[in-house]
Formats: sequence, structure tokens, C-alpha cells
Amino acid sequence: MILVAIFAPLLAPYDPYKTHLRESLQQPSSEHLLGTDSLGRDTLSRIIYGSRTSLMVGFVSIFIASGIGMLLGLTAGYYGKAYGALVMRFIDALMAFPMILMALVIAALLGGGITNVIIAIGISLTAVYARLMHGQVLSIKENDYVLASRAMGASNKVIMFQHVFPNCLPPMIVLITMQLGSAILAEAGLSFLGVGIAPPGASWGSMVNDGYKYLLDSPILSFAPGLAIMLVVFAYNMVGDGLRDALDPRLRGTL
Repeated sequence: MILVAIFAPLLAPYDPYKTHLRESLQQPSSEHLLGTDSLGRDTLSRIIYGSRTSLMVGFVSIFIASGIGMLLGLTAGYYGKAYGALVMRFIDALMAFPMILMALVIAALLGGGITNVIIAIGISLTAVYARLMHGQVLSIKENDYVLASRAMGASNKVIMFQHVFPNCLPPMIVLITMQLGSAILAEAGLSFLGVGIAPPGASWGSMVNDGYKYLLDSPILSFAPGLAIMLVVFAYNMVGDGLRDALDPRLRGTL
């Protein structure tokens, strides 16, 4: 899927944005393998270009969420006391709202467009990373090597970023990989609801929304992008599960 997104201009048989009203709603054929939509645009070409939108939203929003969340969790878990309690109560408040609902509200307030969708999904996923990082820091900062480093006069910054943070990374890497699928699914949901990628941008969620009006006549218009969403989310979950087994052999072979 990443290779498809990178080489989309070479793989797409047609311009995904050019309309041909005389060729609208054509059934799959040798000319258009997945048919055409209501504006005569090639469905396969739009799915190929839609992979760029989905993967960009997934990677950038996860980068934002993990960066902010891990920093908040690291500092809150290490310093604790009033600062830690304040940060974690804020995180608890964020976690009280379902992720997709929070992303929907933020995206609606900011307006459509890929940038605002990335911001909305990034903010809505921040709490998960902060909570996991906080728990990891609380257990690791009491280890003997951390106490020895503190006794030798190491600063808090050195202890946090040279001793505590590296040992918190394995579960965070697994979470990042598995949350990529959730971010892509959230983008598709927002686009389906009309607050995601603005037309005529190619987005799998908006393609499902456009195609459901023609389910009886051309079900491929919804099924094809829906299948693309399912496959990429499944793939990221499988990669995350593989990383979990690789980074923690105790969990190998478990569901």
C-alpha cells in the first residue's frame, strides 16, 4: 500500500480528478476495471490516489499524537506530585470522550481539509499515548539503574531521556503501529460524514459515501474503497501484532 501511494501517478490508469459525464456509472470493464462514479471518474484511479490521503493522514496524525502524548506522559510520570496529577486528570478528561466523537467535533469546528483532519485525529489520539507512557514511567523510574544514576548526580533531563524513555519505547512502538489503522479508519469515517477531505480530493471514506447512493445499480463504488480500508487497517494491525511478538517474546503466540 505504501508503494502504491508513492507510485500513484505511474499506477493510476486515468486522471482521478477529471470528469467525463458521458461515461458516468459505467460497470467494471476492460477499459475501467472498477467502473466509474457518478461524474465519470475512474474508480480504480481514485482508490490508488486515495491511498496517499489515507496514509498521509495516518502517519502524520500518529506522529503528532505520539509525540505530544509521550512527552506529557513522560514528564507527568517522572515528576509526579501536583504537575503529574494535573496532567493526568486532563488526560482522563480527554479519554472520557470516544475518539471518533472528539475527532468529529474538532474537525467540524476547524472545517474540512486534510490539515484540519490530521489535527483533529492527532488531538483525539493523544490521551492513549500519554496514559501508556505514564504507566511505563511509573514502573521504570524505580529501577536500580535509575536510582544509581540519580545517586551519581545525573540531572533529571539525562535520567528521563537516556534511561527512562528508551526503556518505555517497545510498547509505544507497538501502540503506534496498531493505532495507524485506527487513524486511517477515523479519517475514512470523517470523510464519510462530510467533515473530512473536501471534494474533489480522493478519499476512501468520501468514495464510500458517494457510492452508497448507487448500491443497487453499482455496488462496486462503495465496496471497492471499503475493501481498501479494511485491508490497510488489517495490515497495520498484523504488523503491530508482529512487532509485539518481536519486542516481547513472552507474548509470542498469544492473541
